[in-house]
Amino acid sequence: MLSTRCRLFKRDHVNPNPASLLGDIAVIDLEGPDAESFAQSQTMNDVFALDAGQWHWNGWLCPKGRVQALFALLRLAPGQLRLLLFDTEPAAFVTGLSRYLLRSKARLHHRSELRAFGEFGGTGEGTERNGGRDHLLADPAGHGVLDLTAEGGARRLRILPGDGPPDPVATARWREADLRHGLPRWSPGREHAWTPHMLSLQRLKAFSVKKGCYPGQEIVARTHFLGQAKRQAWWVDGQGLAEGGRLSDGDGRDLAEVVGATADGRGALVVGLLDEALQAFADGHPLRVRRPLAGLARPV
Repeated sequence: MLSTRCRLFKRDHVNPNPASLLGDIAVIDLEGPDAESFAQSQTMNDVFALDAGQWHWNGWLCPKGRVQALFALLRLAPGQLRLLLFDTEPAAFVTGLSRYLLRSKARLHHRSELRAFGEFGGTGEGTERNGGRDHLLADPAGHGVLDLTAEGGARRLRILPGDGPPDPVATARWREADLRHGLPRWSPGREHAWTPHMLSLQRLKAFSVKKGCYPGQEIVARTHFLGQAKRQAWWVDGQGLAEGGRLSDGDGRDLAEVVGATADGRGALVVGLLDEALQAFADGHPLRVRRPLAGLARPV
């Protein structure tokens, strides 16, 4: 059975860089005959478009279309989904989403014995081959390996059994790489502030406007087809940047809010009314505005 499953995944090439235990990424499993149909009805991306061995970016919205949680969703096998949950308390997420299971033949549970490990560097060889970027890499243990090689360099995210504290340096570096590529990362408690369009999650192909109903779908579809999302996600370089901080123009008028910033405060992913030609400031310091790095969008 294991050898059959492994043939569904891309071959993983040897990476000499050691994996570091990351914080703020939890492993949630959704299993059962109704796992796919339940996820399809509750999450913002098209789960039915995934074959076994594929993954995509996805999220859970409130009825007002605001992002409650973001995650990578892996389809390991029929009836077996895995969510890599970012920056959200896993017990609260499982409790909240489980309220909607009702009579569905599926079960959500936090796999606390499994942890996320990050690898930086390597050649990134094999990213485009053997099924494309939406395929998981081969993993004899069957836990899941994601290739996040993109414009900013080679990265792999491995799910492995582990315990102990996360590596703070690797965790900060990983979060910074996510932010630079437009994948929002924030502190728990700052959810519900933004819609998928405000976060420019269409760049990551993280939501669907065609798959049918899910919480917040009406808001997402209306915004998408009427083009009413004026605020977008941008990357800014400068200094004095901090999560939750505000950006202004030369006259002191508010332009944007910082979603997440680098540890040194010299870069940040922000949401606001910006463009690359606009001059923006943070605490009086001038900023350079540009688009996030490319490469994390999935084909499906």
